[in-house]
Amino acid sequence: MDTTEISTAVVTALQDIAPEVAQEDLAADSPLREQVDLDSMDWLNFLVRLHTKFGVDIPEADYRQLVTLRDVTEYLATRMAGR
Repeated sequence: MDTTEISTAVVTALQDIAPEVAQEDLAADSPLREQVDLDSMDWLNFLVRLHTKFGVDIPEADYRQLVTLRDVTEYLATRMAGR
């Protein structure tokens, strides 16, 4: 899976939490939670969906790394490549 496919799947997971989100409206390098106005519980649900969709464990210690859409995509790509 390349980064474009990962990014699309990440947005799909995000849309499960916030259906009003349109991929074309997201800026890859802006804080994702602020763009979509996700509270802590929504963000946690989003991360759980990513874990389920990609089969990648996301330890709580790594949450601070996942700020932008690009951060999430690159994090997942790196973790999936390491399998």
